[in-house]
Amino acid sequence: MTIRRGLVFDLAVAVAATIAELSLLLNDDHTVRMSTVLLAAVSGGALTARRRTPWVVLLATLALAAALVATGDAPGGVPVLVALFTIAEGDDWRRALVALVPTAVLLAALSIVSVPVTAAVWALGAYARTRRRYVRMLEDRAEDLQREREQLARIAVHEERASIARELHDIVAHSVTVMLLGVRGARDVLQTRPDRADETLARVETSGEQSLAELRRMLTVLRVPGAAADSRPMPALTDLDELVGDYRAAGLPVELRVTGEPRALSGGLELSVYRITEEALTNVLKHARPSRVTVTLAYRDASIDVAVTDDGTAGLARAPVLDDDPRDASMTSEPARHGLVGMRERVAALGGELEFGHTPGGGFRVAARLPTGGGV
Repeated sequence: MTIRRGLVFDLAVAVAATIAELSLLLNDDHTVRMSTVLLAAVSGGALTARRRTPWVVLLATLALAAALVATGDAPGGVPVLVALFTIAEGDDWRRALVALVPTAVLLAALSIVSVPVTAAVWALGAYARTRRRYVRMLEDRAEDLQREREQLARIAVHEERASIARELHDIVAHSVTVMLLGVRGARDVLQTRPDRADETLARVETSGEQSLAELRRMLTVLRVPGAAADSRPMPALTDLDELVGDYRAAGLPVELRVTGEPRALSGGLELSVYRITEEALTNVLKHARPSRVTVTLAYRDASIDVAVTDDGTAGLARAPVLDDDPRDASMTSEPARHGLVGMRERVAALGGELEFGHTPGGGFRVAARLPTGGGV
């Protein structure tokens, strides 16, 4: 299709150059001769091959222009100038300069076109060549940047999944330790306190079910080989008050609201709610100047909802958020987070839903709904 468009364009240029040359030859009541029309038509028609054999076309048009002068006509040199423009546009500037000098001299000697006009046409072709190369360079650079952007996004996702996997690993390891201690305690009282042993084993069963769910989630993400697990205890929902207090002490006017009946949740679920809240608050602290920030935690029958809403309208202009949103959290002691990329990965690992966007008042809202009844 591109080749066909190029041929059509070259044909149109040839027709236009032929018409222009004939209009210059046949003005001032010039006698119309068949040889004049034929030579002008052949000169213009040669331009259809100007991209394939530009030097041959230039020589041919020069020869035909000289033939017109020899027959007593006064050609305008339009085909010659088009051929020279093609060489200046498509060839190396040194070779194109070799074409300019003899062409300008010959056209001036035959009183067809002055040297300044010929040089101007050559310069226009050289500018078109430089412009085309510059545009191609920009296109190549844009493609490289796009590939780099996609690669960075993939790296961010892998790093976030690795971080989530490490955290879930620590939760499962803790649960298995608790299960082991529970089984040993049940064996100690199995003969003397069977009811106590039954109660202990029931707790071990519950812990085992939760650990199995966490293992399923961990298998959906990546773990960096050889990475050491954090020895500190993983945060839970009971630590949200302290988290909000830390941000309030940092100057963020944040308020925590809890609705519904609080209940025990799996460690991975509580950790994800905590991290989502932490990352959203960090983004607000870094990129907005709100007068009010509200963290809402809602316990529902089959899910737990967390939302962070601010009314910030100052600070950085907050454009629509993309996958590589720059509002990434880095205020915590955890490895560098990747903003909404990390939130999306956490919510996806738990089979939940994530929503984010600007509020009607100009603020921003991040909301997640995480199911509480069942594994991934």
